[in-house]
Amino acid sequence: MNRVFSLAVAAAVLSLATVGFAAGVDVGEKAPEFKDLPTADGKKLSMSDLSDSKAIVVCFTCNNCPVAVAYQDRFIDFAKQYKDKGVSFVAINVNRTEDLQKMKTRAEEAGFNFPYAFDASQTTAKEYGATVTPHLYVLDKNREVVYIGSFDDAQNNPKQHFVKEVVDSVLADKKPEVQGKKAFGCGIQWKR
Repeated sequence: MNRVFSLAVAAAVLSLATVGFAAGVDVGEKAPEFKDLPTADGKKLSMSDLSDSKAIVVCFTCNNCPVAVAYQDRFIDFAKQYKDKGVSFVAINVNRTEDLQKMKTRAEEAGFNFPYAFDASQTTAKEYGATVTPHLYVLDKNREVVYIGSFDDAQNNPKQHFVKEVVDSVLADKKPEVQGKKAFGCGIQWKR
């Protein structure tokens, strides 16, 4: 009996801990704003800097997760392809084990063509509800969240390109068919 009770208590505590970090914005809600986040290129980034963007893709990512690293070239290609269409791609790192200098090195080595910001407070990830790296959010011109989840359907040889499809819908002033897909990757390294 004590073992069953202990397992039930442990499950409840784990559930509460997960909910505390997983609760965030939902599709259809106004996106949380971020302000003055330091970037790998020595600047500061605020959502207001992107006011002319027709859509914004917010990507929670990091340097060390193998899944995030595997996606970095796709993010670079996406940013290149959609920049002239008025779409901004923004990467935010919130992992407690990383720092701006390591991010600068990664951005330079990989050739990032998008802002790579650091939020040491982890506030943005909590407000958005990000849980893994990479975890993506697409915002429309009104800065409402229209998609939450993975970039595409597979780390290797994807067949469905969710973020591209959603952004194309936003640019065409249509409601995206897909509003969310389960994000997959490494768990965000939260402060203790």
